[in-house]
Amino acid sequence: MVAFTGRVRRWREDKPGGMAVVDVPADLVAELGGRRQYRVTGTIEDAPFTGSTMLVAGGGLCVGVSKAALEAAGAAAGAAVGDEVGLDIAPAAG
Repeated sequence: MVAFTGRVRRWREDKPGGMAVVDVPADLVAELGGRRQYRVTGTIEDAPFTGSTMLVAGGGLCVGVSKAALEAAGAAAGAAVGDEVGLDIAPAAG
């Protein structure tokens, strides 16, 4: 389990209704298995969610968060997501 504080942002700012993500702090990328894609489970504001990590240009990593998970957490794009986001990492199938 890795915990961190993050801010919700749109994957593409030109698509305001599109996918939302939370960037993983750079110092935790290696702890999450490096720059690899994983299915993840965890909590945002104590609301459970399931998502996937995604590669970000420049060596970063982010976690995709569904609209339903954001609604359950009472969060939206631009908002800090509580005090921490916890992730249980499991390699994606395939």
